Amino acid sequence: MLNKSTEAAIAAMSRLAQAQCQGEPPLTATQIAEARNLQRPFVAKLLTVLSQQGLIRGTPGPNGGYRLARERSEISLLQIAQCFERPEHPLQCPFGPGYCAGDGPHCPLHDDLKRLQDDRDAFLRDTTLAVFCG
Repeated sequence: MLNKSTEAAIAAMSRLAQAQCQGEPPLTATQIAEARNLQRPFVAKLLTVLSQQGLIRGTPGPNGGYRLARERSEISLLQIAQCFERPEHPLQCPFGPGYCAGDGPHCPLHDDLKRLQDDRDAFLRDTTLAVFCG
């Protein structure tokens, strides 16, 4: 239910959260990629976006790396997802695009799919990176 970039960004951020709670120094894109079995160039692109959005801070240089810009409990999974998901994520109707749109009849799965989407959004909003230090 989340795109590939969002899933990988949450994986990368979870590693940064673990580093923060364990008092580790900043992590490089390579260290994060290896820890989460992701491609380093992909992780580097994600980290650039996350940095531009103010969720992480990068420090250049030989001893540099990335760390969270705020406390783990202050960064929700929704904040991460919003960096990579389309703002208007319409319900994917199995009857085809636009079938459930508007005031007309909805497909038989509409209400269940809408509830599932609402539950996902609530989960992302209510879950912070603090969960990765449990």
